[in-house]
Amino acid sequence: MNKKFPDYNGVWVFAEQRDNKLMGVVYELLGEGRKLADEIGCELSAILLGENLGTLADELFEYGADNVYIKESPLLKTYTTDAYSKVIGRAIEKYKPEIVLIGATHIGRDLGPCLSVEAETGLTADCTKLEIDHEDKKILQTRPAFGGNLMATIICPDTRPQMSTVRPGVMDKAVYKKGRKGKLVVLDDVELKSEEIRTKVIDVCKKIGETVSLTDAEVIVSGGKGLGNKEGFKLLKQLADKLNGTIAASRAAVDSGWIDHSYQVGQTGTTVKPKLYIACGIFGAIQHIAGCKESDMIIAINTNENAPIFEIATYGIVGDLYKVIPAMLEELN
Repeated sequence: MNKKFPDYNGVWVFAEQRDNKLMGVVYELLGEGRKLADEIGCELSAILLGENLGTLADELFEYGADNVYIKESPLLKTYTTDAYSKVIGRAIEKYKPEIVLIGATHIGRDLGPCLSVEAETGLTADCTKLEIDHEDKKILQTRPAFGGNLMATIICPDTRPQMSTVRPGVMDKAVYKKGRKGKLVVLDDVELKSEEIRTKVIDVCKKIGETVSLTDAEVIVSGGKGLGNKEGFKLLKQLADKLNGTIAASRAAVDSGWIDHSYQVGQTGTTVKPKLYIACGIFGAIQHIAGCKESDMIIAINTNENAPIFEIATYGIVGDLYKVIPAMLEELN
């Protein structure tokens, strides 16, 4: 318990779900939240909203939550700012968590600021690292600043809760323990009325065609401006398919119109943490490095031996990717 804020206690995680399936970042938040809670000496809780949520609460317990605060309603089936911020805001006001962690997803980036305004507290957005200050147990929230050229560590010394949105793909996932149980708290004291929700979801349109989930990929073969043209991604896809992985790209390749933005790795794209990241023709701007440096292994292929990407690479190959990759494919075959 923090002596300055004796009424506030516990670490909360927003358990974002879509179509009654937990988002991948939730497992990362539970993993990081567990570390923070153990270091502070408090409980880890998840807050879950939706309709007919089934066994999602049990899954949260199995991934480390001590408590699950739950609210089910037809008005919560699809995310709306008004409904979610009202329910979670009231729960924060009543139960007073010391720390609230939210995934920096499209929903989280909308919800976080609304909750911080309602709670009259600060919010550090897009965090890539969270630590506990050993002096007073406050949270040290680190995020990229100035376009990724430096890292800023931010604190919230005067208000509670301390709130962070956390970038997906940068934290370790929680440890799963089958059959683990916890305490379920039903938030039945918050009444929702349809007239209070100013926006209505008329229809949900899902993108038709190929989709990519870079944060879940264990192998990524990424291409940059060094490919020379968009046709180069066909070669990268051959290697990615052979390794049961996916392709990705640097911002330079995306800006050139060679590939969709959904494949972009980096400060303004997706942060990834695969087992293997192969950077092909990527020079290594600091914004791109910030998005892939946590990969278990990085193999860089570039004709420029002075490219910054080699500074973070586990293995570096100075050479023409159009010769190196066919040789790799031949060896794999």
